[in-house]
Amino acid sequence: MKNTKNQHIWQVILASSAGTLIEWYDFYIFGSLSAIISENFFPPSNPDLAYIATLATFAVGFVVRPFGAIIFGRLGDIAGRKYTFLLTLLIMGGSTFAIGLIPDYERIGILAPIIVLLLRLLQGLALGGEYGGAATYVAEHSPANQRGYYTSFIQTTATLGLFVSLAVILITRNVMAPEDFNSWGWRIPFWLSIFLVIMSYYIRIRLQESPLFARLKAEGKTSRNPIKESFGRKENLRLVLLALFGATMGQGVVWYTGQFYALSFLQKTMELEFVQSNIVIAIALVLGTPFFIFFGKLSDKIGRKKIMMSGLLLAALAYYPIYMAMDNTVKLERKQELPGQYRIETKFTPNEDGSSTERLSRIRVYDDGTQVKEITATTAGKSEVKREVTVSTATIGWLVLLVFIQVIFVTNGICAHLPPSW
Repeated sequence: MKNTKNQHIWQVILASSAGTLIEWYDFYIFGSLSAIISENFFPPSNPDLAYIATLATFAVGFVVRPFGAIIFGRLGDIAGRKYTFLLTLLIMGGSTFAIGLIPDYERIGILAPIIVLLLRLLQGLALGGEYGGAATYVAEHSPANQRGYYTSFIQTTATLGLFVSLAVILITRNVMAPEDFNSWGWRIPFWLSIFLVIMSYYIRIRLQESPLFARLKAEGKTSRNPIKESFGRKENLRLVLLALFGATMGQGVVWYTGQFYALSFLQKTMELEFVQSNIVIAIALVLGTPFFIFFGKLSDKIGRKKIMMSGLLLAALAYYPIYMAMDNTVKLERKQELPGQYRIETKFTPNEDGSSTERLSRIRVYDDGTQVKEITATTAGKSEVKREVTVSTATIGWLVLLVFIQVIFVTNGICAHLPPSW
């Protein structure tokens, strides 16, 4: 009987995790490609402003997540957990696929960023309902003394979703020319989403409703107005505000700084080459992901609060020196240039309109293996300058370690996602 029960819980975890991983992949693919998206969907006159606008559009998804949790949380109390996260899966997958179809700014002008913003809103709403719904679904199938352990597999899906998005991007980028990838190849990861969603939908449709919810519904004990009960009663409102501002908000800052801002920092601040920056994050995520399971299981033994607070405290103390150490790896004043290895490379690339783009690269090499490439792209008399830094294998290893430490802070705060009663 016990083996049958264990087999059932693992089926629930597999189905829930697969769908949630795909939803995080859909959600993160936008941020992973933010530098390229800014060049395609926003006015090209001010690249820095375009990038900031892209990050703001990415952030919109987080702003509406609480509303998604309220909307789909209420729907989950009415229709059940299973059908609610089937709906969120379809909304997320459809929105992601649609982003890959939007014409760029040169073709439809201001409509491009507006459509992207609307689809991003839908993504945020869907994720707000999906993530909490999946965690609740697994928790309602789990023994009370192992909820931290079993729900920790859901927590890994966010990090694995980011890893999968980076892996798909890297594979796509490496099988085609950089110019083709920047022009249209970046859309492929968005298009692939539809196949992942179909696969996940097939897995999830075969699930049954959670036994706890089914029992509450049969006994007529489900909440008639969960929003009013959560926010209308003083004692419940106090718990909600404590969970939001005392735990979840801080954990969210640690999570997205340690994973997403780290990628943005590598690419935009340090100007690290596209492939190398993604490799750094991907390796760190693979190394750090098992710690979600470790800390989840530990939380069943010593409690959620101790683990969560230690992660938040360590991150608050360590993030500044960590990012300073990362930035120091590309400080050229700390390196010795090798003048004899300086070189200039020229490349001409044909464009669709019959013109061609000249790319003049000035490459400087330094004693620790760092290479700095200044690329001047000229098309029809208009020039654009871009700098790209490539570092040695040893430096890559050091950067992986620094990002890995941040991922540990993230896994330390996993228990913020579990309600105090769990």
